[in-house]
Amino acid sequence: MGKKEDEREQIQSYLKKYQIESIFTEEVMPHLTLYRFKQGEFICTQGDASNVLFFLVEGKVKIHTTSQEGKTLVLSFKVPLDAIGDVEYAQKKELLNTVEAVSPVCMIGVPYRILDQYLKDNTPFLQFMLGIISKKFYIKSKSMSFNLMYPVEVRFASYLLSVIYEDNTADPGGKLKLSTLTDIANLIGTSYRHLNRVIHKFSEDGLVERSKGYLLIKKRDKLLVLANHNIYENN
Repeated sequence: MGKKEDEREQIQSYLKKYQIESIFTEEVMPHLTLYRFKQGEFICTQGDASNVLFFLVEGKVKIHTTSQEGKTLVLSFKVPLDAIGDVEYAQKKELLNTVEAVSPVCMIGVPYRILDQYLKDNTPFLQFMLGIISKKFYIKSKSMSFNLMYPVEVRFASYLLSVIYEDNTADPGGKLKLSTLTDIANLIGTSYRHLNRVIHKFSEDGLVERSKGYLLIKKRDKLLVLANHNIYENN
């Protein structure tokens, strides 16, 4: 069995797993491509031309934007099933944000030109796209409300859970760079000083530990209790 055939079978397996076979016609299927990215690898970069619609089928990605002054702000995390490049496809614009793999990532990609050729009037595909895009607006609104209604401790616990991508493990090994704390403070709607006070409290309680430029997550179960739910992901 050749590599191409292996890839076809893997794509079919993902389509079946997420029940999205029906959004693609027979003409489109040969144009679906499997993309794999390593942890820390950039999938797409803000401002670049956008010509492929990606479907996230495995792993976790981080969405962030950069201002003209070079300031970076993390916007959200995404896990399967989600789409990257959907808004850009609908608006025919360059990439709005940078997308980075937080864990090993697998995506199915299809060129915009193929979508225009075969699916621009296809009802199942258009309904799927509407659902994906409207869900993003809903989550954004929910996140803004969350930042207004809950204390920083809850918001930060939720953020920490978002940087953990391993499932069902007692020692998740989640960590984040201390150099990103300013960006995190902006994301969760607080000051850098206040966030540091929260981290100090979390350290005293044994939830996290500072080590060599990183913040290590020690007790995921207690963070889950504190966060109630994980607002910074898409499910």
